[in-house]
Amino acid sequence: MRKIIIIIGLAFVVAGLFWPWLVKIPLGRLPGDIIINRPSIKIYIPITSMIIVSLIITLLMWLFRK
Repeated sequence: MRKIIIIIGLAFVVAGLFWPWLVKIPLGRLPGDIIINRPSIKIYIPITSMIIVSLIITLLMWLFRK
């Protein structure tokens, strides 16, 4: 369990260091992400972005398992 927590912490540090370049990745603005703007409410459902993030995490977990 400690190893997983350390890896997650390192991933956050790396993401923080590369943040200026990571914000340029179009996650959250992909076709298939649903945005509903009404005068009194804003709903955002990032379906496509979450599928891509899930695939990347699954691939990384599969690679680290072997």
